[in-house]
Amino acid sequence: MSAILIESYDAPGDGPTVAVKDCIDIAGSATCCGSRALADVAPARDHARVVQALVDGGYRIVAKANMHELAYGMTGLNKWTGPVENPLFPALMPGGSSSGSAAAVAARMVDLALGTDTGGSVRMPAACCGVIGLKPSYGRLSRVGVMPAKSALDSVGIFGREMSVVEHAMAQMDPSFLRLETVGPVSIGAVDVVAAREIAAAVEAALASSGAGIESCRLPAIEDAFQAGVIQMAAEASAAYGHLVASGLLGEDVEQRLRGAPAMATVERLAWAEGVKAAFVAQVDALLDRFAVLALPTLPDFPPRIDDLGDAKAILRLSSLVRPFNLSGHPAISLPLATPSGRPAAIQLVGRRGDDARLCAIARIFADAGSLLQHKEQI
Repeated sequence: MSAILIESYDAPGDGPTVAVKDCIDIAGSATCCGSRALADVAPARDHARVVQALVDGGYRIVAKANMHELAYGMTGLNKWTGPVENPLFPALMPGGSSSGSAAAVAARMVDLALGTDTGGSVRMPAACCGVIGLKPSYGRLSRVGVMPAKSALDSVGIFGREMSVVEHAMAQMDPSFLRLETVGPVSIGAVDVVAAREIAAAVEAALASSGAGIESCRLPAIEDAFQAGVIQMAAEASAAYGHLVASGLLGEDVEQRLRGAPAMATVERLAWAEGVKAAFVAQVDALLDRFAVLALPTLPDFPPRIDDLGDAKAILRLSSLVRPFNLSGHPAISLPLATPSGRPAAIQLVGRRGDDARLCAIARIFADAGSLLQHKEQI
């Protein structure tokens, strides 16, 4: 079986097919979070609430998707379950931690997939694999039946190839999500950030094609928000999985990160991170009083080649433009863009907290304008 999927199910019916990340409960299957350390856990008694909601709507759960171990990594490479392949860009990293979910959608194995996004873990692999990835507002979708059980950063997210698929799934999991047919004149704040020239040009071209009013703006605290998100995620990972350190059952990369987590997430650093969060939320909200959405690249650089993943700090920096919005809780969506070199780029749109439907409607403008990466019928 492809390392994209680690378990398949025979789901009757003709509804949309779904792959579910291995940290989200599927009744009757063990939720192993891609880790040999959890291989002996008892099968889940019930579906996670988001999974049950899809099943109730006629969606067919057909597979469990591979992931970076314990959702604590960004490469999508997993020695226990096998490395995830990037279907559209096979030489490049698929991204993590929801790597299998993004790849399954890109490979047309399923119509949509569920992942989780704690530090960019839906939007990053969506950008790497050339698909759409939505991180809803924090708390919008239920996390009952999702690991880890407690997180101030994590959101269940959705992968799809078309906006209609993403919006319909969102509405099924949250009936308060009401799809907007039109949004009227749109103003977009283009956040001034540093990104590779070709990526910046692709984002600029997509903005120009949208027909929206575009104005440059700044988020002075975005770098601090990135660092604060790293600190808070380290604290949450340590609390959830620190007991597995020295078990001999973890992959080397996750073992090292968990060992270093307590020193990174000290009381003083966590207090600093909370202060940064308050300042960053205020900055984002102030801009969203002026603009309908904010726009910036999803990733500041192209995904690295899978044979050149030695620089852990450089890989972590790839989340510098997505992780801040986990800290703030704002909804964010990644839309794939084509580039002259053929490498994957993506634009990220950020909306007001709780205004996920408007964010998706504006994302649809970009899809309708034809500025997104087009998927071939066969890969």
